Amino acid sequence: MDIEKIMRSVVAVRASIPEDAFTAETLGTRREGSGVVIRENGLVLTIGYLLTEADEVWLTRHDGRVVPGHALAYDQQSGFGLVQALAPLDLPALPIGDSDTASVGEAIVFADGEGQFVRGTIVAKQEFAGYWEYLLEEAIFITPAHPSWGGAALVDSEGQLIGIGSLRLQMSRSGEVTDINMVVPINLLRPILDGLLHQGEFSPPPRPWLGAYSAEANGDVVVMSVTENGPAAKAGLRRGDIISEIRDGEVEGLADFYRKVWDSGPPGAEIPMRVLRDGREAWLRIRSADRNDFLRKPQLQ
Repeated sequence: MDIEKIMRSVVAVRASIPEDAFTAETLGTRREGSGVVIRENGLVLTIGYLLTEADEVWLTRHDGRVVPGHALAYDQQSGFGLVQALAPLDLPALPIGDSDTASVGEAIVFADGEGQFVRGTIVAKQEFAGYWEYLLEEAIFITPAHPSWGGAALVDSEGQLIGIGSLRLQMSRSGEVTDINMVVPINLLRPILDGLLHQGEFSPPPRPWLGAYSAEANGDVVVMSVTENGPAAKAGLRRGDIISEIRDGEVEGLADFYRKVWDSGPPGAEIPMRVLRDGREAWLRIRSADRNDFLRKPQLQ
């Protein structure tokens, strides 16, 4: 594997977000990570939370040259984001591989835009449910963890891109805790790329959004917090509530909770929900929303 060749296609990504943006408090107003050149015209793939509501984006090449970029698109379902360089990047595109064929135990390289990389292995491919109403049917988990994982390139032994770094987590095995990275598999990009490039023209319909941050504890879905002025907050959902039922279906874990919400109809659908609060049962009716309606739209610089 040619590490130097791989590193030439990975750039540093820096984004500025207005202080009054919807995500400014949770994700910050200065975000830094990495991205991968996937087309010769300067199209860069990264992780979407770096770009959400950004009004300025800058791309830094491996040699330190800085190029302005435009936050082109962010896909809520996969978590991918796209940046278009607004001046020539003059960098090669990294070939896109097949994440479905990547297997547990396979050797990988995980590289960021600052010139750092780790050699590691895939330790798991499994479902991942994130607290921010996010679900991957099969995420990729690698070790050792990269210290700068956001938007970093996961590359297989053939030098092909098979994923984009999203999170740093911990995994317990045989009584030992190991730091790992969760990576979004590249095959999720294939069916949505044309839609993202055409500003959502061919994108799938948005999912209903509640504005609830939840975690799973012993099989129960517990509300950690709710977004101020979001659908869940307006309906009276509170921190500490245990969500036990959606309509007439019992909730069996965080992933099942999301699927039941998303199966309830388009954004705007009313979702009846049974919660346990201080040992008592209560029914709430949450009028869902489209999360994109709360976000600033990308503006061409």
